[in-house]
Amino acid sequence: MSKRRNPIVTTVSFVATFILFLPLTSESASPRPSVVVITVDALRADHLGSYGYSRSTSPNIDRLMSQGLRFERAWTPEPLTGPAICSMVTGLEPHDHAATRNGLRMKPGLNSLPKTLAENGWKTAAFVGTWTLKDNLTLLGEHFETYGERLDRKRWFGILNSEATCEDVTDDALDWLGEERKKGPEKPFFLWVHYIEPHAPYRFHNEYADRIGVNDDQLTKKDRYDTEIAAVDASIDRLLAGIRQAVEEEDLLVVLTADHGESLGEHNYWGHGRYLYEPSLRIPLGIVWPGVIPVGTVSSQATLLDLMPTLLDLVGVEVPEDLPGESWATTIRGAGEIAERVGCYQAHRGAVHGDSSRESDKKRSKGLLWVGVINGDTKEIVKVSRQLIQIYDLAADPGELETLAPVDAKPSDSLSACLARVAEGLGSLDTLATQKLDDETVEKLRALGYLE
Repeated sequence: MSKRRNPIVTTVSFVATFILFLPLTSESASPRPSVVVITVDALRADHLGSYGYSRSTSPNIDRLMSQGLRFERAWTPEPLTGPAICSMVTGLEPHDHAATRNGLRMKPGLNSLPKTLAENGWKTAAFVGTWTLKDNLTLLGEHFETYGERLDRKRWFGILNSEATCEDVTDDALDWLGEERKKGPEKPFFLWVHYIEPHAPYRFHNEYADRIGVNDDQLTKKDRYDTEIAAVDASIDRLLAGIRQAVEEEDLLVVLTADHGESLGEHNYWGHGRYLYEPSLRIPLGIVWPGVIPVGTVSSQATLLDLMPTLLDLVGVEVPEDLPGESWATTIRGAGEIAERVGCYQAHRGAVHGDSSRESDKKRSKGLLWVGVINGDTKEIVKVSRQLIQIYDLAADPGELETLAPVDAKPSDSLSACLARVAEGLGSLDTLATQKLDDETVEKLRALGYLE
């Protein structure tokens, strides 16, 4: 099984690449840029043109990806919104921040990317379009000076899923920026925007059907999913256009990624959260900072855990030493490489129940379903309840159709270490109280597919 070793493949010659890697000392680029992180819910990398998709779902995202570094092999630490986003914000694995399932809050008082930037002079704000990320369900609000959660839209036939559309979230973010710019003097800002599209129920957007090549007389779930991507792609373009009216491009660092992917029938499964297969585990990831970050692709393994150390490092803020993720800043500067590493991933039951009466709700360790590791192109996952091991060569078998594990397979040293780390972390969380969810929250989580 092959292992990939070349971390960055640029689209320019060696000499030009060397020049591109130097501009962190450029006079034109601000040492304290504004930072925008855009996360798109349930967005599969392989449904974007920049990752080889044949349909024209994402012209604006593709253009953004072409302006910086695109990570070819990026994964989420857990394919579920709450845990994944809490990991991105804090830089911690789910078993360390405690929000292992939707409806479980993080530990209070944790350090985070926005808190650290705020302490160093950045204004911080977040605008989210999904009920799952409400402050009372996550404690994410304590990490931002402004936390916007206007969730008053019904996305499915005007009945289910109280959310904010991508248009609403974009409006709120740009309104906030406009008000901040009126206050002066200008300070750099950290803005995180989370779009709910293309999360189920995959609302059809007819205005993009012709461009994508969708026949609205014979719509499939995948067709509707793709039109949702096109809709959020347009909102991302409008968001960035508005931000660029207020901030010079060389003073703006943009990250685009997803909380997780989405299974569209692979392995007889629709959705995300319960398995560690590629459709829901793999995510797009791009980082753009004109004049500083080179144009190219990264082939080494990356995860959402890398964002906090990388962004702090890039803007010149000290990186906490105890973070599990890796900073890509040294590699981006051309001064070194990140060695190939083994990534540790986990999947838990979707959400807690309203009365928290289930044993799997009372103890976080009881909700663990799968644990897995990725080492080069080798992926090894285990179903915890049955100790069933599956091994895939992602290069030869990207669809994970044929496991290479014998029936009596034992976990590798890497998988054993990952299992032990996750189990130890979850065990330490079992004494934490599980909050009772109110009836409205239970209804919303059930509508999103997170409650049985």
